[in-house]
Amino acid sequence: MNPEPETPTSRSLPAVSSRGARLLLVAALILVGINLRPAISSVAAILAAIRAGTGMSSAQAGILTTLPVMCFGLFAPLAPRLTARATPERIVLIGLLALAVGLIARIFFGVPGLFAGSVVAGGSIGVIMVLLPGIIKRDFPQRLGLMTGLYTMALCLGAALAAGATVPVQHLAGDSWRIALAFWALPALLAAWAWWPQLRQPAHRAASGRFRVHGMYRSGLAWQVTFFMGLQSSLAYCVFGWLPTMLIDRGMDPLTAGLGLSLSIGMQLVTSLAGPWLAMRGRDQRASIALMLFLTVIGLLGCLYAPLASAWLWIVLLGLGQGGNFSIGLTLIVLRAPNPQTTAELSGMAQGIGYVLAAFGPFLVGILHDATGGWHGAAVLFTAISAAALLAGWRAGRNVHVQARVEMLD
Repeated sequence: MNPEPETPTSRSLPAVSSRGARLLLVAALILVGINLRPAISSVAAILAAIRAGTGMSSAQAGILTTLPVMCFGLFAPLAPRLTARATPERIVLIGLLALAVGLIARIFFGVPGLFAGSVVAGGSIGVIMVLLPGIIKRDFPQRLGLMTGLYTMALCLGAALAAGATVPVQHLAGDSWRIALAFWALPALLAAWAWWPQLRQPAHRAASGRFRVHGMYRSGLAWQVTFFMGLQSSLAYCVFGWLPTMLIDRGMDPLTAGLGLSLSIGMQLVTSLAGPWLAMRGRDQRASIALMLFLTVIGLLGCLYAPLASAWLWIVLLGLGQGGNFSIGLTLIVLRAPNPQTTAELSGMAQGIGYVLAAFGPFLVGILHDATGGWHGAAVLFTAISAAALLAGWRAGRNVHVQARVEMLD
């Protein structure tokens, strides 16, 4: 891939200089990334126990599992605006502390506390996720693929850890679902502690400045990146919410179906790291986007229609495809923007609108399943979303930049 053109804005933003500071930032980024999914997967793992303990209805449970994803999108556009008041590093730290507060708040005040805590946690994650690609763009301009892959891998690892460890924590805590949920505030506080040194880089951080980006929402390329991000995320949350149920309906026992979902998430670790590396090997990212979407749709349809004895093959392919989709989606945000400020604005747009779109995917799957009594309607939906994602990704994968103007405020 051709080197990214240097702009006056990008020249004014030096990367982390010392090797020690760089390694500390890498470790902090990974720890932060690990904390950006347990708010969702910890609830999914013990949802039955939560419902039994609170008397929550099926409709309320559905809203609870969708609410954090919706908040990702609703709060994400705030992130670039907040940088007019504080540095990205300070906002990330505040976001981690707010995340810990939200995770703890979910165990108090019954069902209202669950919903209020989920809003705080989801909103905090939405803001943090927008800012991290800009930090990666600024501090690792020569290692965009590697750092985006590590960050995405950390996201997948966090989801897998919470999905697999929440139930054992619940058992160790005397079958208390409240302690199992509150437990995930501890790694959030650990990440905040690891992130704290990033605030003590005055010369480097002062170079960031305050800014405003104009013209992003008039850019066709920005909308293409946004739709790709939203559509592939919609597929991911459909799988996260419905894959075990699909496999159970086909005759798999519940424990094995849960292991199937865990395996799918685990396989995402492979392509979350390899996906950005692969995407940056060619002239653009279109071929890698097509490959990952192909693996995703083939894996999904195989889980629905192939002989059940071969389900593990399709689960593996599905996980590989989805890990690559997400990591390449984040890579597009970094590559399609010419400087860190534009990256932050594009990140807010793509993840803000994208996650709102993604939240409707699992909801539509449920409606189609209830209406048809089977999974054929969902299969048509999966195929249509994949086709639309390929169309958006084919345009977003071109080696061009969004046209937007950065106004420095100080």
